[in-house]
Amino acid sequence: MHPLPHDPSRDDDDGFHEECGVFGVWNATDAAALTALGLHALQHRGQEAAGVVTLSEPGKFHAHRGLGLVGDIFGDAKVMAGLKGRCAVGHNRYATTGETALRNVQPLFADFEFGGLAVAHNGNLTNASTLKRALVRRGCIFQATSDSEVFIHLIAISLYASVVDRLIDALKQVQGAYSLVGLHDGAMIGARDPMGVRPLVLGRIGGEGGAYVLASETCALDIVSADFVRDIEPGEIVVIDNNGLRSIKPFGRTQNRFCIFEYIYFARPDSVVEGTPVYTTRKRIGEELARESHVEADVVVPVPDSGVPAAMGYANEAKIPFELGIIRNHYVGRTFIEPTDQIRHLGVKLKHSANRPMIEGKRVILVDDSIVRGTTSKKIVEMVRQAGAKEVHMRISSPPTTHSCFYGIDTPERTKLLAANHDVEEMARIIGADSLAFISLDGLYRALGRDGRDGANPGYCDACFTGDYAIPLTDLVDHPERVPALLAANGQ
Repeated sequence: MHPLPHDPSRDDDDGFHEECGVFGVWNATDAAALTALGLHALQHRGQEAAGVVTLSEPGKFHAHRGLGLVGDIFGDAKVMAGLKGRCAVGHNRYATTGETALRNVQPLFADFEFGGLAVAHNGNLTNASTLKRALVRRGCIFQATSDSEVFIHLIAISLYASVVDRLIDALKQVQGAYSLVGLHDGAMIGARDPMGVRPLVLGRIGGEGGAYVLASETCALDIVSADFVRDIEPGEIVVIDNNGLRSIKPFGRTQNRFCIFEYIYFARPDSVVEGTPVYTTRKRIGEELARESHVEADVVVPVPDSGVPAAMGYANEAKIPFELGIIRNHYVGRTFIEPTDQIRHLGVKLKHSANRPMIEGKRVILVDDSIVRGTTSKKIVEMVRQAGAKEVHMRISSPPTTHSCFYGIDTPERTKLLAANHDVEEMARIIGADSLAFISLDGLYRALGRDGRDGANPGYCDACFTGDYAIPLTDLVDHPERVPALLAANGQ
């Protein structure tokens, strides 16, 4: 449930990172190829590792996992030829718990009394440590360090007979935010947590009688020419087999708390999330931001790529020209140069460069999706000033990020969040902007079609802005003596 384990190569990495991506297909020709394509469309949700497990006949599973990008892992024809079958599940990983090692790459697979089961999971369990200690005391042996393996052990020790009943038994014991896809001899299974924090959608290839698809986002349906059917509902389990699809809702009614940051940053712009196009929503957020905090300027410039739709909305509402005043290099991974202090200082220029003719001599409004530590914002502002900007005003299409996420998104500990330790005026001074403004919390909700935030029933998980953690943080609350060790183990 905790933020990403400490990795010195990420010390200058200032921003949120995606959770993970899951994909599954039932009864399709070239299921492995379709799954690899789906994972490619979900690459933005995790770039550290990927895996696919296929089922070719009862009891016959095939798996391939690797570290790196989907195209590198599944670009070999021999690899794909070994992934036989008409059913498959896949996973893109960005480690929110557990080290980045091959043993943590999903889908996880295990042989049970009822046969084999592969599970791919997106999100974090907030009682994983508590459950893991209890399972170890019962004799369970953990091979991986991610909390996803907890699902496997809970299913293994369940006294229920069927796979689905065992999974329900396991899900009733976990707390947290998750969507998952599973594959066993008889069916493909999809599930979302009772509050629906993490996304999962259902698609169909070929209409009635065709293949079923489960995916984190609709953009993964598009790439395999699947028609969107519907979102899997919060707390719903779908079981897909040769007889079709059945829905099970084993949990009581709870408030829906879909992750609001999917609209701001995480989801791909061409996805439709919970019935709302992401691209359109981001433009509306930019329009609301302009209504709330406009300042006289000559040009609106996005910090690419995530700031582009919001900047377009801002420019449209403010009637100010929109220009690509910053150009992003899309071919940059981690720096290949030894990260000396000098190289660290230049690192932002590997990813972004100023488009001087669009900036020089102008009053510039920079639009970005968030400020986390503030180090990147500071370098971007400095770069724009060096390109000759007369004034630099920063506008952010999310409210101030004041709290860490424990539901599957990599965020720094709270002491490193700029907005948790400084007011907006101080933040503007720190990043070197002439002015700084964030969209208000009510403004964000208005952009999502509401009158404002209803404190009694927000409808979204916005804990990173409010500290309103709707799902209990059991591992931290029940074991405060372990908090220093837990935080240290996770790079805090």
